[in-house]
Amino acid sequence: MSAPTLSTTTSKEPRDTELHGDRPRPSGGAFTKHLRRNLTAHGFLIGAVICFSLFSWYPMVREFVLAFQKTEDGQTTWAGLSNLSTVFNDPAFWQAWRNTLLFTALALVLGFAVPFVVAVVLNEFRHAQGYLRLLVYLPVMLPPVASVLLFKYLYDPGYGLLNEILGLFGLPAQQWLQDPDTSMLSVVVAATWMNMGGATLIYLAALQGIPGELYEAAELDGAGLLRKIWHVTIPQTRLILSLLLLMQVIATMQVFVEPFLLTGGAGPGGSTTTVVYLIYQYAFNFNNYGAAAALGLVLLVLLAGVSAVYVKLSRAEDD
Repeated sequence: MSAPTLSTTTSKEPRDTELHGDRPRPSGGAFTKHLRRNLTAHGFLIGAVICFSLFSWYPMVREFVLAFQKTEDGQTTWAGLSNLSTVFNDPAFWQAWRNTLLFTALALVLGFAVPFVVAVVLNEFRHAQGYLRLLVYLPVMLPPVASVLLFKYLYDPGYGLLNEILGLFGLPAQQWLQDPDTSMLSVVVAATWMNMGGATLIYLAALQGIPGELYEAAELDGAGLLRKIWHVTIPQTRLILSLLLLMQVIATMQVFVEPFLLTGGAGPGGSTTTVVYLIYQYAFNFNNYGAAAALGLVLLVLLAGVSAVYVKLSRAEDD
């Protein structure tokens, strides 16, 4: 009676093992099969890592090294903190930071608020939304040089459109880009128009994700337009608002293109000299790459601190 039992058991074990996959497979064959199946994905991943290494990570490491080096007569030596001392003792350093902070403050007032208001207005339209989005995003698609030429025409003190409009109301013409009192504001207006399209579309996407029942409940409570925006729209888009606020601060602290093309970089009396333009001057006008790297390192540390504060505040709100 035991012989059939033994033969039956031995005949079922291989079959059950094959069905349930309990038999261990060679690790080398499984790894090779897995590698072949994901070869395309690994190829794209390796390409991305190489691109980031060459164009992002290596320049950052190289900048950190250059900040503590000095090159004279083809000889590179360690300079310690002398590059940082050169930067901090330069009077243009503090002027550049004042201008950069002023640009950031004005850009937050205009470049952060205006796209949100435009998105709220566009969200109320029920027809031709696609054409309106294209119209708003069109300045972003224009080359910066073309946009700058447009604003140079608008700001021209002789035949500029803005002075022509002022003349219709009997107001005196203004030196928009030539006056230190108005040059920075003029640059901020141009930069806002050139870059507001992307933020507007992001805000618009966030607004369209808000449930309509919240607005209906607010209307039943007697809330007007401003109260609905304050109690419904802003709380529902708080995450997007805070994220774009951080991105706006980082982008405006690194402003270079608009002042450089509109006012030549420095502007009248140095009124539009920014930190990044001062880095450009150190590197390409003064051939002092150590000082340029040191100033870039200072900017990097400051922006990293701002990002760390944002992350900490975000985690505190989530908790």
